[in-house]
Amino acid sequence: MRRFFLLAIVLGAASGAQAADMPDFLRGSLLPSPAPGVNWQGFYVGGQAGYGSSDENFNGSTNNMIAALVANNVIQQTGVANWNLNLGKESSRTTGFGGFTGYNWQWDDVVLGLEASYLHGSFGGMASASEGPLIFGPLSDNAYHAVGATSTSAINITDMATFRGRAAYAYGSFLPYMFGGLALGNANISQSATVTDRYAFTFAGAQSSCSTAGTYCPAPLTSTNALHNHLVYGYTGGLGVDVNLIGGLFMRAEWEYVRFAASTDTSINTVRAGLGYKF
Repeated sequence: MRRFFLLAIVLGAASGAQAADMPDFLRGSLLPSPAPGVNWQGFYVGGQAGYGSSDENFNGSTNNMIAALVANNVIQQTGVANWNLNLGKESSRTTGFGGFTGYNWQWDDVVLGLEASYLHGSFGGMASASEGPLIFGPLSDNAYHAVGATSTSAINITDMATFRGRAAYAYGSFLPYMFGGLALGNANISQSATVTDRYAFTFAGAQSSCSTAGTYCPAPLTSTNALHNHLVYGYTGGLGVDVNLIGGLFMRAEWEYVRFAASTDTSINTVRAGLGYKF
């Protein structure tokens, strides 16, 4: 019995020595141990730069101004206040820069957070349109009128801040996320409208220039409305990904959509790249 026990000890020692000489994959270590997950919880700050397009819908933005101009004038009978001047839609592209800050809460691989993002640029555009002069009459004053209208509308959003709720899923060093929230902007908005009138008591006279005898040309009716540093608001949504580089340092790629509700509807799409640090 004692001989058998000694033989078992010797064989076990020999087997252990042979196993130590085997390659890793034969000792059960074919797959490396998983890397520890990134800790995304905590405060973070960063800077960003972006490129984007803004789309403006100027239709109808000056109709009320024209209606007010002709409210007490005989030429309101021409329906000039209802003319569709076809200001239409405009698009422009520009760059911007800014920063972001926020806080993350993490449960295993699920990350939720609140964030404020800021971008400075020049997002907006301008549209102008005119109609006429068209001849109407005789009106209630027994005269023929050649009436024309011109309108211009512009918006420029120089500063844009969004306040978002984020939902993300940690996957190794990557943190893909989606977000939505409130958007605020600092905008300069201007609108102008001009209505011209040339009248005569004959149809031929209304077709003539102001220098023609019997043709009358009152001063144009003009209205201008300008708002500087005006607060506009709307909503935001988008997608992005944070990538951990080393320690708390991470880089970011993001797409954001912002819609502002103002006298001119404005939609802004931006793509951004950023660098941040989580404390």
